[in-house]
Amino acid sequence: MNATGTIWVYTLGSITIVSLVSLIGAVALSFGMERIKKWLLLFVSFSAGTLLGDAFLHLLPEVTEKEGSFSLQISFGVIAGILVWFIIEKFIQWHHCHHVHEFDKDHIHPFAILNLIGDFLHNIIDGMIIAASFLVSIPVGIATTMAVVLHEIPQELSDFGVLLHGGFSRGRALFLNFLSALGALLGAVFALFLAGQIEGIELLLIPFAAGSFIYIATADLIPELHKESRVGESIKHLVSLLAGVVVMALMLLVG
Repeated sequence: MNATGTIWVYTLGSITIVSLVSLIGAVALSFGMERIKKWLLLFVSFSAGTLLGDAFLHLLPEVTEKEGSFSLQISFGVIAGILVWFIIEKFIQWHHCHHVHEFDKDHIHPFAILNLIGDFLHNIIDGMIIAASFLVSIPVGIATTMAVVLHEIPQELSDFGVLLHGGFSRGRALFLNFLSALGALLGAVFALFLAGQIEGIELLLIPFAAGSFIYIATADLIPELHKESRVGESIKHLVSLLAGVVVMALMLLVG
């Protein structure tokens, strides 16, 4: 198998794993949502660590090495990743705040539909990020896939809860969450198609991916950890976050 074929196989295999994470809601139903919630913040903190570790230990060093130096192009790519996520989340939060008061358990409500659309866009970008990472190297692609999967666990549980709150049945919520997750496949195929048409496209996508991961970790995940003020739990979250960074560092040795 040539290099291009290997990248496609690794990328599509990783996308399959990421998409299956969307069914985590079924696991939550089996074990009980309350029991899952006890472990959720540890997942969140570990996920934040892996996202930061992947951005600063894998993605940015790799693209800097390929560029020869840390250029303005890389800086603007990181800023673009942060801004795009800021805009997407601002729109979703604005719409959610203006429509969540309309909740009625007998109807499907707009905020649930919007959540699906937002999650679909999120997954498209995740797919592009994973594909771009494998274009850089297989070890970077694997590290990025791990970071995305760990981030998707609490994210998909949250999305599943929003869909239930918005009026969907459990079965339909799981099905729609899975369809939304397939956006990652579209994003990956699109990125690999671009790579075949535009040489060096990964040098634009990787800084964007790093910016995305930095934003998600610092603006979405870490603020959730600050809601827990008990010293013992806070120490656990810190250790879990550091563990995520350490895992990404150890993967450098494997790669």
